[in-house]
Amino acid sequence: MTEPERLRADAVRNRAAILRATEELLAHHHPQQISMEQVAAAAGVGKGTVFHRFGSRHGLMRALMQERAQDLQTAITGGPPPLGEGAPPRARLLAFLGAMVELVARNKGLLAALGPAPVATAPEQEPREEHPVYRAWHGHLSRLIHQQRPDLDDDMLAHVLLATVHSEPILNALEHGAADRLERTLRDLVSGLMPEG
Repeated sequence: MTEPERLRADAVRNRAAILRATEELLAHHHPQQISMEQVAAAAGVGKGTVFHRFGSRHGLMRALMQERAQDLQTAITGGPPPLGEGAPPRARLLAFLGAMVELVARNKGLLAALGPAPVATAPEQEPREEHPVYRAWHGHLSRLIHQQRPDLDDDMLAHVLLATVHSEPILNALEHGAADRLERTLRDLVSGLMPEG
């Protein structure tokens, strides 16, 4: 292995170790209680490496959330049905909403570090709807809605569905274990608009 290849491999390994260490710390501590020094120690790297890779604690939390969101995107584009191709649009839509609620509910501590929106950026950066994760999720929902009900305003309905996980009252409810209630409510909403059969 050449020196540049070894350095790239080290960088990939360090990034994975830092994100894994952050996940483990978030399982036991509120994000505000986690310092970059703790992350570095848990990952077995220098503090400078963490700052170099992610810039700040917010940058680290944002990268971790994006990686988790990317796992869902991979399931949509290449995974088995119903999340992936091969299922009817309604089934895929319901599967996506369930996976989205699970992702948000599982990462409440991480979301607290990022503010009220799971795919938001810092205020000085682009609006939420311009964020790549939001755009991907919105596009996916819009396409599925259009395939099932071309008479509906798929663009606006996709925004409405995504807004549920950007709502402070709903995030507060998720903090108190309401993930099943939220998923049931979204299923009821979609089922009313898109009856089976």
